[in-house]
Amino acid sequence: MRDQAGMMIKESLERAVEIARELERRKSTNRLFDYKPYDYQIKFHNSNATQKLLMAGNRVGKSLCGAMEMAIHLTGKYPDWWEGRKFGRPIRAWAGGVSNETTRDVCQKELVGQPDDPSAKGTGSIPIDDIGETVRKAGVPNAMNSLVVRHITGGWSRLGFKAYEMGREKWMGEQVDVIWLDEEPPASIYSQALTRTADKGGSVYMTFTPEQGMTQIIAQFINDIKKGQEMIQAGWDDAPHMTKLVRDQILQALPPHERKMREKGIPQLGSGLVFPIVEEEILCDPIDIPNHWPRLCGIDFGWDHPTACVWIAWDRNVDTVYVYDSYSMRQETVPVHASAINARGKWISVIWPQDGRQADKGSGKNLTEQYKKEGVNMCHDWFTNPPQQGMKDGTGGNSVEAGIMEMLTRMQTKRLKIFKNQSKLLEELRMYHRKDGKIVPINDDLISAMRYCIMSLRKTRVKDYEPIQQYTDSEFNVFA
Repeated sequence: MRDQAGMMIKESLERAVEIARELERRKSTNRLFDYKPYDYQIKFHNSNATQKLLMAGNRVGKSLCGAMEMAIHLTGKYPDWWEGRKFGRPIRAWAGGVSNETTRDVCQKELVGQPDDPSAKGTGSIPIDDIGETVRKAGVPNAMNSLVVRHITGGWSRLGFKAYEMGREKWMGEQVDVIWLDEEPPASIYSQALTRTADKGGSVYMTFTPEQGMTQIIAQFINDIKKGQEMIQAGWDDAPHMTKLVRDQILQALPPHERKMREKGIPQLGSGLVFPIVEEEILCDPIDIPNHWPRLCGIDFGWDHPTACVWIAWDRNVDTVYVYDSYSMRQETVPVHASAINARGKWISVIWPQDGRQADKGSGKNLTEQYKKEGVNMCHDWFTNPPQQGMKDGTGGNSVEAGIMEMLTRMQTKRLKIFKNQSKLLEELRMYHRKDGKIVPINDDLISAMRYCIMSLRKTRVKDYEPIQQYTDSEFNVFA
């Protein structure tokens, strides 16, 4: 009897273990059913915008959020709390990342399961019972090219996997309902994604950490958001699973300039950019500039790109430069620019680059001559870096790298401050980066004007200073 009872107990325990394993298997292969989103994820899902950006810190669940959004649309299994866009039919969709490998390792993994483990199929956001035929991607181990997903209406949704590295041509042609872009895409890919969803009235959403700084896409969502767009930011404070211990461990391992980007999803002057510093260290609230501080204006000429000006004040007692004002305008005439410059103080000298010597094709007069005739206090000589000790002014050359290093050194030593209201200049600083070790000279008009100023402190003037020497046409025309 004891043996029989023991056998019954053993069998009961084994059945209980089997049931527990089966329940765990069912749970792991139907994560959609058990999805309990955080508040920021609910806000993202419930947005009806056709263009959505989830800009978040690391490890907060942004890719999971993106995968769940896609799985819900593919299956049509909208939860009771869902207030966002709905499709009452099977859809065509794409999911994409930077490369075929990252698309496999992030998008495919979050949607289907671990790519290199066949038994893991169905452990992603798409329930195992809803996964139909899959097609492998040639040349990429364990990567899917596409799959079909059972829709609640009985039809089949179709999902394709893309990569930015494939080029914009591979993102053309097909009309789709939903596109998920994990990691920030190039502007050309994003434009194609919008085009592909336009005819069907579909949606494009992005999930990424802003590792590239203030890019064109981010700047548009932050500074010039359009109807039908929405941006949601999330950081560690929005993710309950990020304990203080985990936070502290990660923060200790991060460079200071990356911490806010990694923690809060805020674009920073980060790694790979020209100015890898903590932004708060160079910002200050606007102050009243003392009259005894000398000032200077720098101008960078433009037409298709903006004509840009920056104004600085120099606290000589502590050798600190304050950037307190700026101006940027494209495709406007000299009188328009001159009026803006004069309104900020006609007495302030304006330092200008060498291309100001070039003659205007219409009038035949060089740019600086035109500005001078509008009453702008143009410096006698064009911009050059400070000369070496014992050398004459004007012999310092115009090396960009020399100016950049001086600006960076001042930032690092807290001797360069920028007023917090200079949003356009700060946007340029966030985007200013190197590629293959070389500075990319794009969207750098205000930065150039600021560089002219900082490298020309010897030309600063106070308001009561004797007016600078006036030049004549013959003096000025060095090629005469």
